[in-house]
Amino acid sequence: MSDSSLIVISADVLPEIFPKVLEVKRLLACGEEKSSASACKRIGISRSAFYKYRECVFAYEEKLTRKIISYYALLKDEPGVLSSILAEFHRQSANIITVNQNMPIDGAAAVNITVQLFGDASDAYSLKNALAAVNGVIDVKFISGE
Repeated sequence: MSDSSLIVISADVLPEIFPKVLEVKRLLACGEEKSSASACKRIGISRSAFYKYRECVFAYEEKLTRKIISYYALLKDEPGVLSSILAEFHRQSANIITVNQNMPIDGAAAVNITVQLFGDASDAYSLKNALAAVNGVIDVKFISGE
């Protein structure tokens, strides 16, 4: 194995420092703690241990159960259309990752929205159909998906 290779291992067999480093990173990322010193104190590890491992310990996200889908939508330039689209994503339990809306031209605005979907492959198509049915949506297309 090269020095930069990654392995997946059950957290149950790891020394307790690694899950604690992950918890400190989560506290800092979520804003629950403002400094690494306070986060380390809360979790019960030294700052030196945190700094030693923080760049090489990451939580594993199951790529097989997660789908990242990018949608393109053309929306009427009317109040509330974008918020209705975002509400539909919420109803469908999609996690919104990015939203990029262009300036309206000729009464319509293009928007690119990237979401994380959970479930089977049909979810992406049913979500596309649900988005197309939202009042004020002119068109919806897939841009990409993983």
